[in-house]
Amino acid sequence: MTTEPVEVRHKRADAVRNRERILEAAEAVFSTEGVSVPIDRVAERAGVGVGTVYRHFPTKEDLFEAIVMTRLEGLLALAGAEASAEFPGTALFSYLQEFARQASAKHDLFDAMGAAGIDFKTRCAEKLDEMKARIGLLLTRAQVAGAVRRDTSVDELIGLVVGTCQAAAHAGLNDDACQRMVGIVCDGIRVPAATAR
Repeated sequence: MTTEPVEVRHKRADAVRNRERILEAAEAVFSTEGVSVPIDRVAERAGVGVGTVYRHFPTKEDLFEAIVMTRLEGLLALAGAEASAEFPGTALFSYLQEFARQASAKHDLFDAMGAAGIDFKTRCAEKLDEMKARIGLLLTRAQVAGAVRRDTSVDELIGLVVGTCQAAAHAGLNDDACQRMVGIVCDGIRVPAATAR
């Protein structure tokens, strides 16, 4: 078994950091300036050369997809962690608040992508299906624990949270207001005086 040379490990670590910087910069630039801005603006904000951006993301569409996929993977990982939490009700409500926070924070970016005709729902369909399944698991655990109404389906739950985020954005409300609104949704599906948490 051979040991990877130190310089190779450093190069790989640099590549990972560059990729993260590019994604962060792209989110910020696309959200504030629209998705039609040249890649040069993303490279400038990330502090890397344009060639570095293209090495990681050969097309702008690849960059868009990577932004969405990175966020979805983070939410999937969180859902996986919450699935083994001691108190299923608390885990579900905590997850829904974070789900809403991220949806609210990326609203401008997703609107810009939609306006440009980019159908990220189709491009990321597999991850979205996986997320729905994981939210369904969190919901089922909370229902079995007696913390959440049993007549609530996963489609209804996702619709309520996503619809709340969209309504908050349409009304020009900030993230704090959106979080309060999602809290009201959570209260609506919570079993009154539930002993389970």
